[in-house]
This record gives sequence, C-alpha cells and structure tokens, in this order.
Amino acid sequence: MIPPNNDASFVAQMEQVLDVYKRPYDARFPVVCMDESPRQLIAEIKTPVPVSPGNPAKYDYEYKRCGTCNIFMANEPLAGRRMVDITEQKTKVDWAFFVEKIDSCYEDAEKITLVMDNLNTHPPGSFYEAFVPEKTKALWDRFEFAFTPKHGS
Repeated sequence: MIPPNNDASFVAQMEQVLDVYKRPYDARFPVVCMDESPRQLIAEIKTPVPVSPGNPAKYDYEYKRCGTCNIFMANEPLAGRRMVDITEQKTKVDWAFFVEKIDSCYEDAEKITLVMDNLNTHPPGSFYEAFVPEKTKALWDRFEFAFTPKHGS
C-alpha cells in the first residue's frame, strides 16, 4: 500500500496497527477489531419469483425505502468471535454503549485492545456522555485503543 502523499505519520501509525495484529493469541489480552457502517433499509414491492429447478430466484429492481440504521460490528480474529449491534443512528453515546458490550464479553480479560478508525464519535468524552465518571474511568482503563490511520482501514 502506498501511503497518501508519502506521509511518514501514516506509515508509522499503520505499522503500529500491524504490530498489534502480529501479537500471539492471549485470552487475557484479546485484540478486537471494530467498525460501523450505515445501511439503508429497503423492502420488496413485488413478490420475488422463487427458485425452481434450473432457474434462479428473481427479484424486481423496484423497492420501498424503509429508513436507515447503523451496524456496529466487532470481531476477534484469533478467537473466531464476533458481535453485532444495530442502532437507529451512529452517535458518540451509541458507540460508548457498544464498547461497553464488548467489555462485557471479556470479563476475564486484563486489557482489551480495540482496533478501529479514529472517527469523531470515538473520543474519550463519548464515555462521559453515556456513563457516570466512575464507570467511564473503569471502562476506559479496560481498553488499549489502536487507531487505524485515515485511508488505512
């Protein structure tokens, strides 16, 4: 991969993420990758033609718009685990609650490394918008954050 504008900071940040990926599996220090994605919700207007011997199923191109949602997904590649959460939107509070769900899946872990992009919804203050300060501090201390560089994920 050629970094944008041969940016040395991009290379350094990407190397840090790649070093995280090279860590051997350790249940006490899981490496979890997280991302989110907006999705448009649609419904069929016409009944699809079901599959039959020698003919694939057929769907009409026309659809009805049914709003949008956000999908949060986290996975731990070395353990083969994943978790998904669907929210109406993608806010700082939604992200904080998803991180809390990740934490609850790793009660026996000493520290969770969370690899993700560096969006404006991912700062430490997001936890303060969702939780009381004591819970925020405890949750923040459970994680090591590894941010992918812009255009690097």
